[in-house]
Amino acid sequence: MHMETIKTLAIIAGEHRNMRHVAGALSVLGRRFATGSADETALHTVELVADYFEAYSNRFHHARESEVLFPLIRRRTADGAAVLDRLDHDHQGADRQLARLRHFAGNPNRYTPENLDALAQEIDSFCRHVEEHLRLEEGACFPLARAALTAADWAEVDAAFAARTDPLDHDDPAEAVAVLRARITQLLPSPMGLGATVDHAPVAPRPDRSADRPMLAVEGLHSAYGRIEVLHGVSIRVMPGQLVALVGANGAGKTTLLRCISGVQPVTAGSVTMQGTDITRMASDARVRAGVCQVPEGRHVFQPMSIDDNLRMGGYSRPSGEIAASLDEVYTLFPVLRERRGAPAGVLSGGQQQMVALGRALMGKPKILLLDEPSMGLAPLIVAEIFRIVKMLRDAGITILLVEQNARAALSIADHAYVMETGRIALEGPGRDLLNSDNVRKAYLGM
Repeated sequence: MHMETIKTLAIIAGEHRNMRHVAGALSVLGRRFATGSADETALHTVELVADYFEAYSNRFHHARESEVLFPLIRRRTADGAAVLDRLDHDHQGADRQLARLRHFAGNPNRYTPENLDALAQEIDSFCRHVEEHLRLEEGACFPLARAALTAADWAEVDAAFAARTDPLDHDDPAEAVAVLRARITQLLPSPMGLGATVDHAPVAPRPDRSADRPMLAVEGLHSAYGRIEVLHGVSIRVMPGQLVALVGANGAGKTTLLRCISGVQPVTAGSVTMQGTDITRMASDARVRAGVCQVPEGRHVFQPMSIDDNLRMGGYSRPSGEIAASLDEVYTLFPVLRERRGAPAGVLSGGQQQMVALGRALMGKPKILLLDEPSMGLAPLIVAEIFRIVKMLRDAGITILLVEQNARAALSIADHAYVMETGRIALEGPGRDLLNSDNVRKAYLGM
């Protein structure tokens, strides 16, 4: 597959992800309206959703498909003409659906039971139509495009899609989009943007939090790259069942410490013990078998390989008879991966690739899960959901050491936390205490 193909389909998949976010939030409102419950905020949110779909999805996403992608496919092959006709027809009728949503959300009788029931039905129809349309594109149009288009075609499509980005992914969006993004986050209590519809995590054996022996203990650790020492006597403890955060500026040594714990970075002095067993000199693969599983910074999925094969790689040290059950656990946590299990990981959005990386680590049945910058490079809408999943995994009994530059988010969910500065531990304490510390707020939170 051409790199242009992967890049373009990744852009489209990311836009589809956001459309599902918005439709999912709208569906939550529809269920409320069906019970007769409504207020001005909820009805205004329907109008914001209609504005988003009209201003971005219809005018840019759909237009780029109908004006660039679909004509190129038609030029290269006669196959799939009926599918493209159906998709074009959907694009042309999208504004009429949005007009009906606006009518029921904004008319003078909007609070009457009859109007709310009609609005709920219209929302249900709209959301089902959006999902059917996206599935048709992903299941029929994308494979057709991959088979028919040339590298030059993909370059043209890529240029068209890269010219305008989804406003939901902007770091500093317009006020209306910022409001919509906040309301979506409030309306979706489960990580729907990552594919799940219920809070469910593989349940680890519930650890004894009263135990005196730490799950992981690092004592006086030193490590160097060549002659340059980057860790200077670091000591941390992670108790069973805890979520411990490690925060600090770039270059503080956070990732190096995780690499030492995983066994891929040499230790020059000090020790690493797990449940009382010294693993300082243990090979990295043996540490995985012992239950040390890491989600690396940048995700590092195997892009040409399928989602299913990526996940199986995480369980390579496990008995083959246990793999099917573990896969089912991961797919239950992230249903969108089950739906696309045969797709190459390289075409997924950043958030969905983070899902694969998390799932791959969970396949190893970790006693302690090492997470390195899980929010890096993700849209703000996805970051909150990533942290919701991390907390959910902790609540399911998994011990977690979280390295994160987003100090506010990490400290808000951490049981205990350490602050690193230039290869040393500068501060430690309960996550909430550090979050409220004036020194931490000034140095790391910009407050």
